[in-house]
Amino acid sequence: MKFYSWLFPAVLLFISCQTNPQKSDGQESTSAEQYLSFENRDDQFTGGIKMIPITTKKGTFNVWTKRIGNNPTKKVLLLHGGPGMTHELYECFDGYFPQEEIEYIYYDQLGSYYSEQPDDLDLWTTERFVEEVEQVRQALGLDASNFYLLGQSWGGILAMEYAFKYQDNLRGLIISNMMSSVPEYNAYAQNVLGPQMNPEIYKEIKALEDAEDFENPRYSELLFEHYYTEHVLRMPPEDWPEAIMRTFKHANNQVYVHMQGYSEFGITGDATLKDWDVRDQLKNIAVPTLVIGAQYDTMDPEHMKWMSEEVQNGRYLYCPNGSHLSQYDDQKNYFEGVIRFIEDVDQNNF
Repeated sequence: MKFYSWLFPAVLLFISCQTNPQKSDGQESTSAEQYLSFENRDDQFTGGIKMIPITTKKGTFNVWTKRIGNNPTKKVLLLHGGPGMTHELYECFDGYFPQEEIEYIYYDQLGSYYSEQPDDLDLWTTERFVEEVEQVRQALGLDASNFYLLGQSWGGILAMEYAFKYQDNLRGLIISNMMSSVPEYNAYAQNVLGPQMNPEIYKEIKALEDAEDFENPRYSELLFEHYYTEHVLRMPPEDWPEAIMRTFKHANNQVYVHMQGYSEFGITGDATLKDWDVRDQLKNIAVPTLVIGAQYDTMDPEHMKWMSEEVQNGRYLYCPNGSHLSQYDDQKNYFEGVIRFIEDVDQNNF
């Protein structure tokens, strides 16, 4: 299986805050026993897993979700990147959210590994994915009193688009490691990050791209050695988490290439996201919003700081040690900031 672009191609070539305060209205948060209990839950039999039917113009398909914990006021739906990657990018959340008694829901979007994977390019549109998220929300019983939406990379695009249409359903929005403009992302990748590389290496990568020779093993080799370990996940290849390797293995390249394209230096060619730009719409987001940027990200951290100032009620979380997967390579800053945001919104202190 081949792997492409912004969430890391052919990696397989190289690798064979603890207490919960009372709520401001005097209600106590859930106990640890209540948080962990499956009693009287309709997903007890499956250990929290629900296959949710999604209605589309091309028929009805099932998407996979798994709920962790119980908390009536703090429920976080996780939108993975890609498109076409999986919820496995978020498995490190298991190490942080449970002790804070934050309920969270893993979710594989339609076309991703644990959900149905129809072979129809007409399904892979941002607009249809937005309606899918809304159907998932309804099926899980999430609402404006408890619903936090966290999207990273492509998931950040999807989270923004969802908020533009359905923000009245949200308690809080978290945009992680995603700019609000693909043209701006392209410019940052090609004018800033690329030239930071060894000039000879960058020249060879660009030559392979210009020739559209993306399946050349040399292309993946150069990117992994000189780009991924600098800007995607800042760890030696042998230390990359097993969950990340699993999401590569499970990637759906049809969805990924159709929407994102092949190139590691921006979204180009016929990819459907290449002209996506919502900079002028950010001012319409009124729900409390956290925007996360990282120093070494594939995305411009200054642009993401600007996004947090452009929305009506925003906060910026900067990860000085992080890259695109800052939930792994800058965990302390990432999770402290995300948890603080959720707690502040929950207690009406935002």
